[in-house]
Order: sequence, then C-alpha cells, then structure tokens
Amino acid sequence: MLSNHEVLSTLEMIKSENLDLRTVTLGVSLFDCASDDPERFKDNIYRKIVCLAADLVDTCDEIGEKYGVPVVNKRISVSPIAAVGAGLSSRHMVEVAKVLDRAAMEAKVDFVGGFSALVEKGFSRGDMALIEAIPEALAVTARLCSSVNVASTRAGINMDAVYRMGQTIKKTAELTAMQDGLGCAKLVVFANIPQDVPFMAGAYLGIGEPEAVINVGVSGPGVVKKAIERAREANPDISLGELAEIIKRTACRVTRVGELMGREVAEKLKVRFGIVDLSLAPTPNVGDSVGEIFQSLGLERIGVPGSTAVLAMVNDAVKKGGAFASCNVGGLSGAFIPVSEDLNIANAAAEGYLCLEKLEAMTSVCSVGLDMVALPGDTTAETLAAIIADEMAIGMINKKTTAARLIPVPGKKAGEKVFFGGLLGEAIIMPVRSNDCSADFIRRGGLIPAPIQSMTN
Repeated sequence: MLSNHEVLSTLEMIKSENLDLRTVTLGVSLFDCASDDPERFKDNIYRKIVCLAADLVDTCDEIGEKYGVPVVNKRISVSPIAAVGAGLSSRHMVEVAKVLDRAAMEAKVDFVGGFSALVEKGFSRGDMALIEAIPEALAVTARLCSSVNVASTRAGINMDAVYRMGQTIKKTAELTAMQDGLGCAKLVVFANIPQDVPFMAGAYLGIGEPEAVINVGVSGPGVVKKAIERAREANPDISLGELAEIIKRTACRVTRVGELMGREVAEKLKVRFGIVDLSLAPTPNVGDSVGEIFQSLGLERIGVPGSTAVLAMVNDAVKKGGAFASCNVGGLSGAFIPVSEDLNIANAAAEGYLCLEKLEAMTSVCSVGLDMVALPGDTTAETLAAIIADEMAIGMINKKTTAARLIPVPGKKAGEKVFFGGLLGEAIIMPVRSNDCSADFIRRGGLIPAPIQSMTN
C-alpha cells in the first residue's frame, strides 16, 4: 500500500515532473505463422499482427489519458524471424521485413522489433539468411528494428558472428548514407539478450514467451533528478547512501504506476501481462536526461572521474526500488546511457568529458552498453567488430546484458555533428583511437570459450 506521502509524491511526478510510460510493447508469437510457402508466410504474419495490435494504440492513449501519464511509444515485438522463417532465403527475408514494416504502419505503432537472430554458439541457415538481409531490410523500411545475440555467459562469444556484424553494420551505414547511417540506429548487437525486452532496438519475443503479452518500459530520469535536487535543497550535506535510498523509493513509485497501466492495457486487449522494464530511458529533451542525474549528484559532467561509481549506485538503486514494487521485473531494468538520445550525454561527449573508452568502462555497471554511439565513417568493419567484442566480453564475464549500437556515419569525421531526429537525437562523432589495429585478431574467428563461472548447474 502507498502512504499518503507517496501518493502525493506520485501525483507531483505526474503534474510537474514529466512522468511518462516510455513504452508499451505488445509481444506477438509468429511460430504458428510458419509456412514453406513464402507468400503464405508473409500473409499469415501480416494478418496476425494487425489483428492482435488493432486496438493497441487507442487503448494506450485511453489509459494514458485516464491516469494523466502519457504512453510515449507503442511498439510490437515478434518471435525471432531467423527461427520462424528458418527456411527462407535472404531475398525472402527482406520481403518479410517489408511486411513487418507494413503491419506496424497499419497498427500505427512506432516500431516493430524481432528481425532477430540468436547465434551465440553458431549459425543456422535461417540465421545466415537474416543477417545477410539486415542492411537492405533496414534501408527499405521505416519502423523495423533488428537485433543479433552473439554472446552469452554460458556459450562464450561467437567471434565469427562478431566479425559478420561488424561487416553488417558497415554495409547498413552505406545503404543509409543519405540519412547519416540511420539504419544502424535500428540495429543492436547483444550479449545475454533477455527474451522480454520492451525497448527498441533490441525488443523481440523469446521462444519461451506466451502467444501474446504486454511488456512495459517505465522511465523517469527527470523524476529521479528532481527527487535528488529536492533532497539536496532540504539537506545540503545529505550522504550518498541517503540519496541512493531516495532514488530507490522514487523508482518504486514509478514502477508501480507503470505496472498499473500495463496491466490495464493487457486486460483491455485480453492478453497476458508480462514484465516491467525499470530502465531509466532518456530522451533528447532538457530535464529528461540520465546525464543530468550525474550533475545533481555532484559531478560536473558525466564522464569525469567518479562517473562509473555514480552509475553503479543509480543502477543498483533503481533495481532495488523496482524489485520491491513489482514481482514482474524483467527486460533490461537499469540505466541507459545512449549518447545521441540524451542531450546531456551528447554535450559531455562534444566537450571532451566523455570518450569511447570511458563510455565502455561505464557499461560494466549499466544495463545496456555502447548505445547510439556515432563513429567516423572510415571506421573499418574489423574495428567495429573489435569494439563489439570488447562489449560482449563485459557482458559474458559479468553475467549481464550488454549491447552495442554503433553508427559509423558515412563521409563524416570525429568532431562533426550528426542529427538523427526525434527520440534518436543528435551527437558529436566520437574518435576511434587505433582504427584498423585489430584486424588480425578479428579475422581469426572461432569461439571465445565461456568463462568457468558459466558452470552453475
């Protein structure tokens, strides 16, 4: 039960602190759509998605208006297409991507995720076809998102897949060069990918998930920042432990609001409610920034010494608060630090406070990884793969989810600015030190074995 103080605090979040529900994502299983006839397969996919998602947007808007908390994004995630369409060629995979995009447009959702493959131990024919299709698929669609899991704590790192994804990112950037490599913003490479992520670009519906399910992603970096600032105004000498407690309590209230709304959406759509993803997901708007939380805690900018410690504290406090609020926590659940999507983080990179190496160090304690990082257009596929490999190693060894969403911007150099628009924001292109110094390592391929800590049975 909420105390009177917590109720009033929650109302204040809604009234004055821009509390929103960042995403409601409808997961749709497509396994019963499988067919050896590509045309029938595409027709089955389209019909099922449009039927199940027909009322998603209107229902989210209705519930958002009822509680005064807007649902910012409405999305769909589907079963991994590499598995559902295992017998398809890469050409047919591109056609499936177009159908998914058309279904998303018909349902009026922002994005559809699940053009995905799970290749941490090796490739099937369907995996190879899908990965080959990714660059063209992302170039010819507007709402499609793609993800590939190349590593896990139990399986190790599939370095052949890592290299292939470096090449795939490079080609995707080239095919969307007129949009500054925008296709890469909808492509993410994972280690330990969860099956129930509601956030894009990594959302897909895992094989162990229900026929249809509602997963929600809460947010609230602005709410957390305001709570910290109020506490510091009331007590300028407040300790970090006390501030962590405030972050925990704030995350608890935000999570309860998110689950309440998500369950009501699920009930109205007559599908199961799945999980609440607790991630602090920023936007390019002032006052809705994870980077600003660092400043409210006493750092001049994100990226200066102390940043990794602050991120660890915030991430842990958010998880503790969310876990107390709900028994249905899942997805990524922590703090996102996407460079272009967070105005404060983008500015810190532009001013030299945050470099690629410091960002990688911070990903060891956050929930995602190298997210929305713009790189020079001449960054080689081998260097991209090496950056991915480093990030995958952090996830594998620490038994956590990590990811890389890298954007080599064609024709642009370090220090130049790139604009992606909307929630994707803008960023300064980060320099890559020692470009093309990892080629021999990457081209060796093979499997980096799983760590001994994977043997936990």
